[in-house]
Amino acid sequence: MMEKKYFTLTYGCQMNESDTERINGQLEELGYAPAETMEEADIIIMNTCSIRQNAEEKVYGKIGEIKKLKDKNPHLLLGIAGCMAQENKGKLIERMPIIDFVIGPYHIHDLKEIVSKEDARGGHVVKTERNPHSVSDYSELRAVRKSHVFAWIPIMQGCNKFCTYCIVPYVRGRELSRSVEDISREIEGLAKEGYKEVTLLGQNVNSYGLDFRNGTDFGTLIRAIDKVDGIERVRYMTSHPRDMTFDMVDAMADSPKVARHMHLPMQHGSNEMLKKMNRGYTIEHFKELVSYVREKMPDIVLTTDLITGFPGETEEMHQETLALLKEVRFDSAYTFIYSPRNGTPAARMTDQIDEETKHRRLQELMDVENEVSLSLNQAMEGKTYPIIVEGPSKQENVWYGRTSGNKMILFPYQEGVKVGDTLEAKVEVGQTWVLKGKLV
Repeated sequence: MMEKKYFTLTYGCQMNESDTERINGQLEELGYAPAETMEEADIIIMNTCSIRQNAEEKVYGKIGEIKKLKDKNPHLLLGIAGCMAQENKGKLIERMPIIDFVIGPYHIHDLKEIVSKEDARGGHVVKTERNPHSVSDYSELRAVRKSHVFAWIPIMQGCNKFCTYCIVPYVRGRELSRSVEDISREIEGLAKEGYKEVTLLGQNVNSYGLDFRNGTDFGTLIRAIDKVDGIERVRYMTSHPRDMTFDMVDAMADSPKVARHMHLPMQHGSNEMLKKMNRGYTIEHFKELVSYVREKMPDIVLTTDLITGFPGETEEMHQETLALLKEVRFDSAYTFIYSPRNGTPAARMTDQIDEETKHRRLQELMDVENEVSLSLNQAMEGKTYPIIVEGPSKQENVWYGRTSGNKMILFPYQEGVKVGDTLEAKVEVGQTWVLKGKLV
């Protein structure tokens, strides 16, 4: 009997990447092996994102490709998971009847049962009810991880913030945290397996533990993880300025394991825009927080997210963002043009910005940030940093590793170097997006 094979496609954020690892684990427990291509798979699962409209269009396009495979192989199973599944529920099957099952983020642990039944009888299954217990079930789900050195660790599910541009609270639900003990136990297991670095995942990690209402917060978790032997680095994403406290910063600063990289989305430089986005903080608060972070961790690498062209954004507000970029000096910034997302309050706002203005403002943001990024990277020239080797780059005989601050250093490959090695690298050339150097 031929071994059955699975193929998974992942769209969107690191949380989806982590969920896919657990989807793969469930399939392998059922006896499926990974397929190299979609064409040789007996089951295809698409783990989807609904943060932007074009992400959904990509999924529909891919389903069209899979329909041709299903025409050739009627026994091929197709499942849709993730946020798009949660948002659209049974409508996905109505639009694309070739889909066999739809499962939201709360139902990964039901996958084995669904697939077993689908193998036996076919038919359509939709499971998108919110299930608070599924978050505590994470540790019971086997994960097939891409790496044997770096691991994603979901610490919570959902979001309570309701930023006016964002669909996440509507599809991921309210904030639900895993227990400190459960997370620590998973990390202890990874340490025993030889993992060196873990990344804690949550829509807003600074909200971790607040749903317990017993004083537990992200600082509590950081202090607990710091006691786990064997793990060299702890990363986390994403932070939210609204819930981050000075005590959390102290916990990070006191930990030799916590990476010196903080992604702190600013989103805009105008208080009026922040209020319209429902971000829940002011620019003054943001700058105070950044000042404290840099005081406690002078070597911190600070990155951010920015949205331009949000409804009602004036030229003056845009200039405020440019001025703040120059003042705060982020190591890098992920800049996005605002695009309306159906189902969010911002999509119903009447003062939308034209596309030409959005693109001009985006370019101006990128020009300012690229200048700052280049300057900060050039300041690293001649200095030596510990890196964990991640593997070969796209260039022949050139490998790369990352600093604690998440800066990528490219270096000429040396015999005997392997993925996961912790080595010292000297920066020779600082460029806008990458550093070039050599091992010392």
